[in-house]
Amino acid sequence: MSLLQQRVNQAHASGNYQPVIDLIPYAGVIGVQCERFGEEMIFRLPRNPNNIGNPTIPAIHGGVIASFMELTAAFELTLQLKQPALAKNIDFSVDYMQAGLDRDTFAMCTIERQGRRVANCSIIAWQERKSQPIASARGHFLLDSFASLT
Repeated sequence: MSLLQQRVNQAHASGNYQPVIDLIPYAGVIGVQCERFGEEMIFRLPRNPNNIGNPTIPAIHGGVIASFMELTAAFELTLQLKQPALAKNIDFSVDYMQAGLDRDTFAMCTIERQGRRVANCSIIAWQERKSQPIASARGHFLLDSFASLT
């Protein structure tokens, strides 16, 4: 059993998903966190001065928001697969709706379709209200050819 599979199994048993997230160094750099609420996984990007791209507003860098959303989808897929593995990004498209201000940001992924080889996801990110997203994204991920973490 791979390190990833062990951590996913432990995370599902304990409800602590941080050890899975810690396997991706960039997730730690920007500060990604995750919690399960019933059947839903909510990802959190805590307020962090290092994530600011526009100090005038101040606003989170668009690349940080996009990366956070892409990581949200990758982790959601990893946690939902029967044989946990990190999915490879095929393409990813983000629509920015308003500035991500210097505060906690949340994201949630919906797996629209998951086949044997490819999964299609939609992701929304928000700050104060889920009904007022700061960005939405669509991603396609390859499931049959992934790097294993050992």
